[in-house]
Amino acid sequence: MSHPVAQAGGIAFRGSGRDLSILLVSSKKQQGFWIFPKGHIEPGETAAQAGVRETEEEAGVTGDLLGPVGEPLEYDWGGKRYSVQYFLIRATNEAPASDGRAVEWLPFEEALRRLSFDDTGRLLREARAQMEGTPRG
Repeated sequence: MSHPVAQAGGIAFRGSGRDLSILLVSSKKQQGFWIFPKGHIEPGETAAQAGVRETEEEAGVTGDLLGPVGEPLEYDWGGKRYSVQYFLIRATNEAPASDGRAVEWLPFEEALRRLSFDDTGRLLREARAQMEGTPRG
């Protein structure tokens, strides 16, 4: 099989402790599914830059890039293999999203339940320590 299609995404959060909120967006390909913003890495762009760009395009959220979360997730869709590296982003600004997805800010535990895929839930749990270890912006 050929190399997987490289993608990047953002796990955006705001607040801390009990006020921690996680950003989820609706999937365009699978109705009723909730995911983290993600998409293709453009030529000349790093995975981190793509994760930040996709989060802004799909959710209207910009913020401070805190670094990668876990190992890239791999999945198959439409006969292709994809590899997605997610990055943790502390949200600092919000504008209307430009691509028509539903956008939700959810408390941590509710976000875990709402995520449509187990592997993204596992990544969110991994990212929690990084979220808790960051000062409020």
